[in-house]
Amino acid sequence: MDRVQGLLEELTNAYGPSGFEGPVRSIVERELKPICNELKTDGVGSLISRMDGESDTPRIMLAGHMDELGLMVKFITPEGFIKFQTIGGWLDQSLINQRWKILTKNGSISGVTGIKTVHVMEPEARQRVFKRQDMFIDVGATDQQDAESRLGIRPGDPIAPDSKFTVLNGEDLYLAKAWDDRIGVALVIEIMRTLKKKSIPNTVYGVATVQEEIGLRGAHTSSYQVAPDIGISLESGVASDYPGITKDEAQEKLGDGPSIFLHDNSMLPNLKLRDLFLNVAAENKIPLQFNVLSGYGEDGAEMQRTRGGAPSINIAVPTRYLHSHNGIINRRDFDYAVDLVSSVILKLDAKTVDYLKAFD
Repeated sequence: MDRVQGLLEELTNAYGPSGFEGPVRSIVERELKPICNELKTDGVGSLISRMDGESDTPRIMLAGHMDELGLMVKFITPEGFIKFQTIGGWLDQSLINQRWKILTKNGSISGVTGIKTVHVMEPEARQRVFKRQDMFIDVGATDQQDAESRLGIRPGDPIAPDSKFTVLNGEDLYLAKAWDDRIGVALVIEIMRTLKKKSIPNTVYGVATVQEEIGLRGAHTSSYQVAPDIGISLESGVASDYPGITKDEAQEKLGDGPSIFLHDNSMLPNLKLRDLFLNVAAENKIPLQFNVLSGYGEDGAEMQRTRGGAPSINIAVPTRYLHSHNGIINRRDFDYAVDLVSSVILKLDAKTVDYLKAFD
């Protein structure tokens, strides 16, 4: 296993639902501290790193969010089952009969969302989607007191998907939870590591944000602190290369390189910045895709509209099966994204950024 694969495995295996990103932040801090000039957190927990270049400005901000979809303990039934609140955009059908980790004061507790066996279901019940309010997590407790005293479970405890990193039957495809957006966090780390070996004409801020899945909250506060001249969001893309999804819904494919989001619900990219990415990709023979989505939201929206506004763009690594226990990426797309964004940053001197920010 090479170093990058090891980092991707560690990041995706870590538990970090929105608002409870501490274990992920510890990994990012460990990786960035030796290579950056400053590391600090903002008031909601986003980790902001700074790498000094030849000039204090322009300020280039990279953002990948640490949080993943999760749940929260709502209450414990008298029988010892856990009722929960969802955190982030889950589909109800992706919640049932899945394994979870409840993160308690005593450590992590395993559990599973139970499901009635098909043997006793009425025919019409077999066809319906189970609603989240009817679900529960079975932790093997004998009753409420056992769940509270022996297992240490309390209302408000975060709950994360339990799904481990796996190389999927080959060298290039990686299967794991939380690619949204540990892939972006890993990109921040590896781009900063690449830039450390270069002479950069700007100052680069690598930011691992919090609470993206529930409203881009960490990007809002960290963008205000950084005040970027250019914003680059690093995300998991929406792949469309499997049965049941159409090209009208998404356009990315695994293995065809990173993508530029041209439209999503939260942001339109700066087209001059888009063209710069296209030119750099062509110069370096890096494959590049586009995606136009009717939904979605990402941290670039907060960088774009912070203070006086900043040209921003969202660069993504195509990912299958987002917002579930298991997603798939292609390692080559990740490596291409590191090369592309690093190469663009090297071109973002004051003159270039002034051009990008000019509206004639």
